[in-house]
Amino acid sequence: MVVEDTVDDTLTASRQTAGQLLDAAVRYAEERHWDVLPGAWLTDGTGPAAAYAGRRTPYCSCGAPRCPAPGAHPLTADWIGQASGSAAAVRRMWLAQPDASILLPTGRTFDAIDVPEVAGCLALARMERMELPLGPVIGTPDRRLIFFVLPGAGAKVPDLLRRLGWSPSSLDLVVRGEGDWIPAPPTRLAGGQTVQWARKPTAVNRWLPDTGELLSPLAYACGRTR
Repeated sequence: MVVEDTVDDTLTASRQTAGQLLDAAVRYAEERHWDVLPGAWLTDGTGPAAAYAGRRTPYCSCGAPRCPAPGAHPLTADWIGQASGSAAAVRRMWLAQPDASILLPTGRTFDAIDVPEVAGCLALARMERMELPLGPVIGTPDRRLIFFVLPGAGAKVPDLLRRLGWSPSSLDLVVRGEGDWIPAPPTRLAGGQTVQWARKPTAVNRWLPDTGELLSPLAYACGRTR
């Protein structure tokens, strides 16, 4: 009876999570017009035997024993052509694979600047004081903040950093552009924690800032906290 109750609870939680992923993925495509891609997901390895033994060791659905990005990478090598901004297409993809993580391809409607959480929080506070335009910001379980900016950041950032007096290789500041992706809430990553919004997408931040508007406070914060 204990085993059956545990399994039922696990299945209920799984269905709730799958519903949240579907709703979020459709909303990103429908409301923000973002291309969305289903990715690998974390599997708890639960079932009657696992529940009975009390084992819950998450692993990536890709099956790789040393997956470098558990629960947060595309399912196939040709993923670029599979991403879609159609709400109907996104719904079909998640109905086919309800547990899939939500990945947002960069280099299309936006790029992203990925920095350590401490530096990102410091920069975010400074940007708000300066009343700089801000887009959505994602917080990840591995303690990173990801700032949305207009496409083209990859080509601009190295030269802009040098003008600011920084060597690009000296800062833990990563640009996610064409051919890359970022995980979106409520995707669950290694450790079982979920990706969350530090600044949610709203009607106010629909128009994204240019990289040059945010790079100075981001670079300063990364340099100060390295």
